[in-house]
This record gives sequence, C-alpha cells and structure tokens, in this order.
Amino acid sequence: MVATEIFKVTEILNKQRIFFKTGQTKNVAFRIAQLKILKQAIIENKQAIIQALTADLRKPEFETYASEIGVIKEVDYGIKNITNWTKPKKAEIPLELLPYSAKIQPEPLGVVLIIGPWNYPFQLIISPLVGAIASGNCAIIKPSEIAPHTSQFLAEMIGKYFEKNYIAVIEGGVEISQQLLAEKFDHIFFTGGTAVGKIVMTAAAKNLTPVTLELGGKSPCIVDTEMNIEHTIKRIIWGKFINAGQTCIAPDYLLVDQRIKQDLLSGLQKCLKEFYGDNPANSPNYARIIHQKQFARLVNFLKCGEIIVGGETDPEQLYIAPTIIDHVSLEDSVMQEEIFGPILPIIAYTDIDEAIDLINSRPKPLALYLFSQNQNLQKRVLQETSSGGVCINDTVMQFGISSLPFGGVGDSGIGSYHGKASFDTFSHYKSVLRNSFWLDLNWRYAPYKGKLLLLKLILGI
Repeated sequence: MVATEIFKVTEILNKQRIFFKTGQTKNVAFRIAQLKILKQAIIENKQAIIQALTADLRKPEFETYASEIGVIKEVDYGIKNITNWTKPKKAEIPLELLPYSAKIQPEPLGVVLIIGPWNYPFQLIISPLVGAIASGNCAIIKPSEIAPHTSQFLAEMIGKYFEKNYIAVIEGGVEISQQLLAEKFDHIFFTGGTAVGKIVMTAAAKNLTPVTLELGGKSPCIVDTEMNIEHTIKRIIWGKFINAGQTCIAPDYLLVDQRIKQDLLSGLQKCLKEFYGDNPANSPNYARIIHQKQFARLVNFLKCGEIIVGGETDPEQLYIAPTIIDHVSLEDSVMQEEIFGPILPIIAYTDIDEAIDLINSRPKPLALYLFSQNQNLQKRVLQETSSGGVCINDTVMQFGISSLPFGGVGDSGIGSYHGKASFDTFSHYKSVLRNSFWLDLNWRYAPYKGKLLLLKLILGI
C-alpha cells in the first residue's frame, strides 16, 4: 500500500475523532436530522442505485426496490423511535439502599467501522449505518470492491450529503481493509463470510475492539407433510432464487418428508417456469453471479447429485440457471459449505428426528426454516435446534422486520442489528448510581463491631 493511502485512512479517522469530541453527534435533534438527510439521499438517488446494482449484479428493478432501496423503512423506524431509545431508563434499587437512585444511560461508542458485502451492497451498508447514526457515532464505511459500481456510488452519495469528519466512505481492496483493521476503532461491524469474519475478529482483538459479525452458513429448510404445498413452493422458490441465490439467509438445502418429496419436486419445477419462464437466461426477473471466481465455485457444485431442473451455465454472462439437485450425499462439496448461489439440494427424511439430528450435527446456521402447520412440531424444532433466527411457513421475510433483531450464533455470527438492536449494538449502556446527602447511615462504615448481624439481615443469610 502506498503511503498516501495509509495517510488517508489515518487522517480521516483522526478528523472523525476530533469531531466526535465536540459532542455534536450526541444531540438527539442532530441524529434525527442526519437520519432524515440519509432518507433524502436514498429518495433522490433511486435511479442511480438501480443503475449501480444492475451493473454489478443485473439485479431486477423490483428486487432492488424490495431488498435494497427498501432499507428506507429501517431509516423511518429509527426516526420514529430514536427519542425513546435515547432516554435513560430507571433501574431498580433495593429497599435497604434508599435514598439511592439508579439509571441506565445509553451513550455512543465513538468512531465505528462498517465493512459491507457484495451481495446486497447498498442495503447492508445503509442498514447498520442507521444504527450508527441513531446512537450518535461517527462512521467510516468500507463497501465491497467486488461490487465496484455500488461502491463508487456510495462514495459519491455519502460524500455529497455528509461531511467526511462525520461519515466517510473509503473505497479499495484487501490492502485498504487491512489498513482499516489495523486502526483502533470503537466498534467494527462486518458483514460477509465466516473465513473473513475470523480475520476481522483477530485484527480487532489486537486493539480490544468489539465486533459485530454478520456471517452466514447453510440455512436448512424443513418441509413437513402438514402444510399448504402451493404456498410452500412459491415461498421457497422466491427465497432461494432472489438475487440468484446470493443471499446469506436463502434456504441452503431442503429437508423434505419422504412422503411428499415427489409432489414437492414436481411443484418446484413448475413454479420455476412460472417465475422465470422456460429459459431464465432471458428473464428480466433473474439476476447474475457477481464475478468469475464465484461462478467457477458454483459450477463445481453442479457435479454433485442429480440435476432435476436447471444446470445450464454461461460463463460470459455469469449466468447459472435456477437449479434443483436430488440424490445428494452429505459428503458432497455442495453440502460442505454455504452455497450462496442458485442451486438447491433436496434431502429426504423419513422421521423428523433425522432432520433435527442432521441440523444439529452442523455449525449453527444464520436462519432455519420450517414449513408445517403442526404446532407441536414447530415447538419441537424451536426447542431442539439453535440458529440465528427462525422463520416458520415462509423464507427470508424475517430480515425485513425492524422489531426483530437480526444476527447469527456460533459460526453464523456474533451480535445483532435492525431497529432497536442496531441502536444497542452501537451504544454503550452506562450504569449511573446517584446518592443524596440528606441521610447517611453508618451500617457500612468501620468500626464494624456490632454491625455484622445487621449486614447478615440485609444479605438474607
């Protein structure tokens, strides 16, 4: 890395620290005003967002509005609730400690780093940024260089609407990321894969910097016999193949009751044609793979199992058809890592115990899906499995609910965000205890002679 790039990172960080020390970002009215500016920026640049995402992913306009521009709802939620979030909350005081009073007061962390991914390169920058602004921080943003058009657009948009000493975008590749991670931040928010998440956490540990890691994993989808098969099929196909399967919470593989497997397979094939036509390559509703390396990795998965539908590829167009594969072995490469593409393996089970045991034998996923009207089965799956989140009788939609914290567990992530959870992530909750001078009992002061009995009564022992 050239010296000018190193200086650029350090200079921006130092300027943000100076601005944060002025206390301006702690003003709630200032935070609300900045969120409104962010909303204005999104509204005024809708067409530019669409163009950038078309260039990077050939993302359909509908999907861009639904899954990228739709982040504006998260901004609205922050504006609506920030006044309540920032209020100190009273804490309970034991009777024997009267007249003390206690409260828990949220305060901003300082200067935070947000590192975004390439699959939803706009939304997954803006969503955590809402939390950073709402909680009163300055922020440095590092978009993914793998989605270069969106990265450049974000740099231009943020630079136009915000001062660099408050919010700044730093573009670049791995070397810039390494330089950023070498700096001391007050929090690092990273969205991406588990392998890079480990690198981020290792770097953060050197400076004792807290992290939020939004990772991924193989999110299973259980399909029981007691469900509406038509609705189930449509919701699975949509959740799996939106953004050409490049979604961290897409159903990674299906666990299907053997008794309905054939009916489900037939329905899935039919639904794919309804959604994308006989040749999805010509469909305006179907995205493309982000780059050649990801394309090659996914093509290798097509060697696994038996292709039921799809499997067509075009390296020049970075196109992989929506594909369903059957007769997959758990040892196949497609079952060894997160697919993150338009390939859906089907695994049959004869008893729900098999499905639950399979899920529990693997790292905890970011999402778990269950299609079943059987409430006992719903309770059992919730109790006997662990995942970042669960969505019953639908897919992916849980991400869009601002009142639901979103995050992983174990290999799928650390920490959560969205709505109040975003505010919490970028805040420190400071405990404040206050005493008065109108009364001062001597029970705790030396000399202690004759006071032990009273202390035991207070302690209840």
